[in-house]
Amino acid sequence: MGEGETCEVAAKIKNGTREVNSFIVYPEVSKKATAVVVIHEIFGMSDWVQQMTDELAEAGYIAIAPDLLSGMGPNGGGTADAATKGSNAVGQAIRALPPDQIASDLNAVADYVSKLPAANGKVAVGGFCWGGSTTFFFATRRPSLKAAFVFYGSAPNDNAQGQPYTVDKAALAKIGAPVYGFYAENDMRIDATVPPTVDAMKELKRIYDPVTYAGAGHGFMRAGEPNNPAPAAAAPDADEAAAKKAANDQAMYKANRKAHDDAWARWMAIMARI
Repeated sequence: MGEGETCEVAAKIKNGTREVNSFIVYPEVSKKATAVVVIHEIFGMSDWVQQMTDELAEAGYIAIAPDLLSGMGPNGGGTADAATKGSNAVGQAIRALPPDQIASDLNAVADYVSKLPAANGKVAVGGFCWGGSTTFFFATRRPSLKAAFVFYGSAPNDNAQGQPYTVDKAALAKIGAPVYGFYAENDMRIDATVPPTVDAMKELKRIYDPVTYAGAGHGFMRAGEPNNPAPAAAAPDADEAAAKKAANDQAMYKANRKAHDDAWARWMAIMARI
């Protein structure tokens, strides 16, 4: 599918008594398209998530991003309303979401988008940060997914809080879709979960294909966007510490840009085979 114009639509998707506010972008294509459910970061329904949804549609896919805080903010609002309660309010509200509600919201969204007249019935999912972990979780709740794209997120775990990470093999056994991981070299909090996940998925005979991008940091898909300005170079009279920080910032910027571009190319190559 080639790049083209898009059409943006807002939708309220019914999930029992809940309504999930969703942002849908349609590609301008001549054939029915595969759909991608986009799961937002811990920051909720952000401008960046909507930008990513636009980019997927430009690539030829129906992209839908649900606000999983729909109805959970003040006065029954979503991310925008939750944000009025303080800088940490959105993250706190997202962490408090019940897993079963998340799964049922995402299933309602996937059902909805799969049945659109412009859709071919195939649904993939991709998510970032908290949304990456939620993507892995959703794959355990919807075996019919065609693919799950996990950006710097971990597999479901069954360890008690504060205890060493252990993979929830019972959950992973329910996965039907291939899972593709996108990880940053400088992100050990998440990277440490990858080897046990590889072992568990191999034992369960499930497809899990993780790639780690050299020099990149957590959140490289956002940090590596081409429109992000490069960090300033060190001033001529900068001391050693300032010069070192400037050099590190420049190196991270370049690594995140490369990771973003390489990950996007990989994602689109896999999507083209679905």
